[in-house]
Amino acid sequence: MVNHTRKAAFVGIGELEAGRFGDRTFMGDLTDVALLALNNAGLTPLDIDVILFGAPMFSPDAQADLIFSRFAEEFGVLGSLTTNMLVHSGGSTSDNLARVASSLIEAGDAETVLVLQAERWATLPVEEMVEMLTHNGIPREWERPAGLSFNAIGGLLMQRYMHESKSTQEEMAAVTVALREWGNLNPNGAWRDKKLTVEKVLNSRLVADPLHSFECPMMADGGVGFVMTTSERAKELKRPIVEIVAGGGSVTHFSIGQEKDLGTLGWPKASERAFAKVGWTAQDADFAQIYDSYPSVLTVGLEGLGLAPKGEAARMFAGKEFSPGGRFPVNTNGGLIGAGHIGIGGGLALLVEGVRQLMHEAPPERQIRGAERGIVGGTGGSYSDAQVLLMERVA
Repeated sequence: MVNHTRKAAFVGIGELEAGRFGDRTFMGDLTDVALLALNNAGLTPLDIDVILFGAPMFSPDAQADLIFSRFAEEFGVLGSLTTNMLVHSGGSTSDNLARVASSLIEAGDAETVLVLQAERWATLPVEEMVEMLTHNGIPREWERPAGLSFNAIGGLLMQRYMHESKSTQEEMAAVTVALREWGNLNPNGAWRDKKLTVEKVLNSRLVADPLHSFECPMMADGGVGFVMTTSERAKELKRPIVEIVAGGGSVTHFSIGQEKDLGTLGWPKASERAFAKVGWTAQDADFAQIYDSYPSVLTVGLEGLGLAPKGEAARMFAGKEFSPGGRFPVNTNGGLIGAGHIGIGGGLALLVEGVRQLMHEAPPERQIRGAERGIVGGTGGSYSDAQVLLMERVA
């Protein structure tokens, strides 16, 4: 039975630098980011009674190790844990991890939950990377034999979005430039010291017409984590109290070829279901952190959430409305395109950035002053679902 007097709150976050790190290891990254999150919360490993993992995609063996509690053994928490679980829904895993953690706490089945993700994509051999991103989530009967890959899906989505919105290639390139500007402010971002212009984007290699190489996220090694506990415990720890106040989702297809509306996807329905549970709207939010594996994934998401009029998001990026110093901050860590794609951890990094902003613990150059409400959104598979979390700083 759910105890409706218990509320779950984020109390700690951790993040490693993203990039290519041949001297780091998977278990080492998990350990390091776990300690960062626990230290941020003012807790120790033995304060944790549940660990949830986002699935690492670089290795089935690594997934099996997590399922069978290898990390719990190496972290020294065997016996104190009540649950060790792997969660996987692709790019929406971050949203679902937060939901599971929050639900366990509010149901009284957990007191303090540690959520972790580490990925080794940059150090994976290129052939294995291509194989993974050509096969995972792409139907083996029809689309896989035709050579469909995720970059091709990104190109299809951009073609459709540009057709419907009449956006130009320059306006689409502005999405990547804005994300890179945010990424330049992120000390953990893989692109933090690399500036970018619209001209550079459009002069980069064409990958899947009209998608250019700079409009595809760079695969990176990295690690992200967070800690949730009860709001009462958060007060005892003297931490800012950041809660999930509502969520909504919509699952729309398996194969991208089955999706009848590539320019909309599941975002409007997910948004409607989330906002129906709270007394505020998208216009009342202080920021949004929305999955952005390709520019059109982000523009469609922002429009579906009501943060941009239909067909106008790319032009709003070109007008610097979502850039640092603009009207409305979007993906303030740089997102997957501007900071590095660490698999499922890319969405988790966006969620953690939302928590960071609401805790008022972002670096001064990217902290949103007085942030109290935020929107986090993820989408998994071949954009088969849309998941929305609404979060608030309540104390």
